[in-house]
Amino acid sequence: MKKLSLIPVLLAAFAACSRPAADNSRTIVVWEQEDAQVAPYIDSVFAAFEKLPENAGVEIVRTHYQPEDLRSQFQAASLAGVPPDLLLGPSDTAGLYAVSGFIVPVDGMFDFSKFNEPVVEAITLYGHTWGVPVSNGNHLLMFYNKKFVKAAPKTTDELFSFCAGDAKKYKLDRCIAFDMGEPFWLMPWLGAFGGWPMDGKTPTLDTKPMRDTLAFYLDLKYDKKYVPMECDYNCMDSLFKENKAAFIINGDWAISGYQKHLGPDFGLCVIPKLSSTGRWPSPMVSGKYFTFSSGLKPEKLALAKRLVEFYVSRENQVRQYQTLTRLPALKAAGSAKEITSDEVSRISLDQIIKGRPMPMATEMRAVWDSARNYMGLATTKKLDIDTAVKKMQENTDRKIAEMNR
Repeated sequence: MKKLSLIPVLLAAFAACSRPAADNSRTIVVWEQEDAQVAPYIDSVFAAFEKLPENAGVEIVRTHYQPEDLRSQFQAASLAGVPPDLLLGPSDTAGLYAVSGFIVPVDGMFDFSKFNEPVVEAITLYGHTWGVPVSNGNHLLMFYNKKFVKAAPKTTDELFSFCAGDAKKYKLDRCIAFDMGEPFWLMPWLGAFGGWPMDGKTPTLDTKPMRDTLAFYLDLKYDKKYVPMECDYNCMDSLFKENKAAFIINGDWAISGYQKHLGPDFGLCVIPKLSSTGRWPSPMVSGKYFTFSSGLKPEKLALAKRLVEFYVSRENQVRQYQTLTRLPALKAAGSAKEITSDEVSRISLDQIIKGRPMPMATEMRAVWDSARNYMGLATTKKLDIDTAVKKMQENTDRKIAEMNR
């Protein structure tokens, strides 16, 4: 039987499906990884841009991917020579795209003094800015259901006191829901134990804070039984929405959805201070960004630039907060009364202050992959914590060495 090469198949698939109007200089292809509830807002901004008199004949084609799928598909499409024009997503993968030459720096294209400095810093690498910030945050917070919780806990002692008492009274499935399989949810607690996954470009995983954090996870899961045994993002989201968990740790992207779902029972607070250390959990903070593909044709660059400028205009940044409750990246929008007068924005900003910038270094990709694997093995008791943490560091170092060959 004749063996078929996958390369021509991939090329044909990307050319036929990923860029339905690749030769049309009035078509902009955008790939994103947002939650479903965000799509209507994105489409509304794109539609408004298309209706401007100067944009007659312009078409914006949006394609949604899951986060890891977006990364692999964009890499494959870039290698095949048929990438989208723009990506809309967080900063952590932008470092990988920048080093690979898949996106271009945008320093001279936009005035970044108009944006909040920390959110620009999170997309800066090797002296260049690699994306245009759309929002400020992309951080984790704690949500609670006021049907069960009368006052937000300020410490984990207060939180666990509720879990040991009232949670049982209300016959909840679990007290707290969060994605214990994803290292993004591990990072706030790692910070509360005095650790962090990177020191510059050097991974710092084989540490006492990492061991303490994983032990904390095991205690919550097996001893206290305050969190679900096995629960991914969709599972935790369902538990909270179905009134089966009093608390959930989720991102700012989920604020508007929970507000609509819970109505007057919606509660939001910063992640409680870890009582055993006296430190606040420090979620990773960045934002969402538009990045420009290096495959973007010169005749389409001006159009893509105008689209991004329109998307991050003051009017749209304020409307984005009103629709999605995402803090704006644009300074002028942040001072709007529609935002400053809202308690939710105050809480979200308070959580940002307690967070730390997400590392953009390409080495962080190796950290994510190794941490996900070995924290999973530790929290399912397939490896003891010491072995898991040691292997987490070793595997990360090996992956980085392979990347730098």
